Amino acid sequence: MKNTFGSSLETTIFGESHGDYIGAVLDGLPSGLDVDGDFISAQLSRRRPSGKISTARVEADEYKIVSGVFEGKTTGTPLCILIPNENRKSGDYSRGLPRPGHADYTGYVKYHGFEDHRGGGHFSGRLTAALVAAGAVVIPALRSCGINIGTHIARLHGVSDAGFSADIASEVRALSEMDFAVLDNDAGERMRREAEAAADAGDSVGGVLETAVTGVPAGIGEPWFDTLEGVLSHMLFSIPAVKGVEFGLGFAIADLFGSEANDAFTVTDGKITTATNNNGGINGGISNGMPILFRCAVKPTPSIYKPQMTVSLPDGEPTELLLHGRHDPAIVHRARVVVDSVTALVLADMLAVRYGTDWTSSVCAL
Repeated sequence: MKNTFGSSLETTIFGESHGDYIGAVLDGLPSGLDVDGDFISAQLSRRRPSGKISTARVEADEYKIVSGVFEGKTTGTPLCILIPNENRKSGDYSRGLPRPGHADYTGYVKYHGFEDHRGGGHFSGRLTAALVAAGAVVIPALRSCGINIGTHIARLHGVSDAGFSADIASEVRALSEMDFAVLDNDAGERMRREAEAAADAGDSVGGVLETAVTGVPAGIGEPWFDTLEGVLSHMLFSIPAVKGVEFGLGFAIADLFGSEANDAFTVTDGKITTATNNNGGINGGISNGMPILFRCAVKPTPSIYKPQMTVSLPDGEPTELLLHGRHDPAIVHRARVVVDSVTALVLADMLAVRYGTDWTSSVCAL
């Protein structure tokens, strides 16, 4: 099992949904970064469930940084974050009946039945809290260099939000502070009603998240195997329930002529830019200085309160499964801050690859 991501800045996550702790280790951070405890708590609160459209399992997420920080700043040595699991109801989960849409069966095959099955164990979305805490360590450093990340719920079960406008920089900053991140509040209310209706029916809904990153300098990424799209996709697909990632116009670009798809270069205020951004701010796997744009498809929460067919393990006898416990009718709104967090970790890693361990000084000087 490999639980570490990154080339220069390595992120490792550990723990299980119903174990004592989950956590993350960041190795390769620059020394001297300000660690804002209030910001980490605020980011964790944006991932935390609330209201009818979320699970009733609410954790306080009283995290503790046990290494790598001294007098409020990173030391440059491995930073370890611990988050306790306190609100556990392990009796709601039975061994040997794999839940459709979950990793119960594949985890059983890979680990020969020795895996912790409670609440999905190591495969659980609960571990995204550790990714959010880790991302909250580097997001302020990115912001200090003018790099901002914002994600909105572009679509939830057929209800669409407004798209980014020409004032994308302001929208990105505003989205990063929202709990239910949309650009059109009326669309947001319709989305909530869709999720509430699914909850009333014992079902669930999915959606699409759209992310914009502004301020990334041109020249970040590698050709071929470590392209900016490739590394971001690698990390984004680690988020439970993400089943698709597209950049710029994505699959829609296949229906255009080359004359329509190409982004013509121009100069704006003395800076090379493109007239359009159909390629999502990336050419040849490398950032071109325009906003990086991508979307993630998030599937409906697989835990639903409707009868489903499964088979018992290890004998393989067909049986009906009716889940109990506490489950989200939608997770797309909670996944938004996770996308922001892993995007920040990828960018910090790739900036370190480009400029070295003390990348902040180099990027902020650009």
